[in-house]
Amino acid sequence: MSTFLAELIGTAMLVLLGDGVVANVLLTKSKGQNAGWIVITTGWALAVTFAVYAVGSVSGAHLNPAVTIGLAAIGKFSWSLVPAYLIAQMVGAVIGAILVWLAYLPHWAVTEDKGAKLGVFCTAPAIRNTTANLITEIIGTAVLMFGVLAVASSVSLDAKFGWDKSFGPCLVGVIVWAIGLSLGGSTGYAINPARDLGPRIAHAVLPIAGKGGSDWGYAWIPVVGPIIGGVVGAAIYKLIQ
Repeated sequence: MSTFLAELIGTAMLVLLGDGVVANVLLTKSKGQNAGWIVITTGWALAVTFAVYAVGSVSGAHLNPAVTIGLAAIGKFSWSLVPAYLIAQMVGAVIGAILVWLAYLPHWAVTEDKGAKLGVFCTAPAIRNTTANLITEIIGTAVLMFGVLAVASSVSLDAKFGWDKSFGPCLVGVIVWAIGLSLGGSTGYAINPARDLGPRIAHAVLPIAGKGGSDWGYAWIPVVGPIIGGVVGAAIYKLIQ
């Protein structure tokens, strides 16, 4: 499997299971309707864990442009490979969102809340404040990037704790879970430009019954914020090494 295909499939799986749990909680007459924030954050954590296990041995399972750019910024990933990874992640995110739409096909027409339909695909702020929302995404993604690098460190996993490296993806899932529980209430913790922008594009083009707009005025924040945060988190980790 090529690294391009691995990133595409991995990101598609991430979005399928991640947006899928949101659909389960938000859409009318779903078995999981109103299950709450704990279910959503847990579903996303498990989605990340599964996706990283699925393709990590092939592509490193970046699955996130912020991770790819953050690694490149500190010299841990070749800039020449960045464009292909970003394209794969975006295409995979769109495919994953389309699969969620298909999986919950009967539920779109019976769900009246346009915001809930959009929320299945992408994030939105609890309180719309450009500066605050951007800062939240920067902080959340910096934590993610710092945590991913810490988990990937052989010193952290082997010498310090005595854990096998194969446990790494589970720890990445725990990091995402922690971010969602602690920092996700403000913006919905996109912390991944592809995870937000790809499904937002899918929302815009899919024939979803009774959908509203795709909130393009906000769409740049979950793209720019995570990219800045990824670079910041990677730089902080490099600083302490």
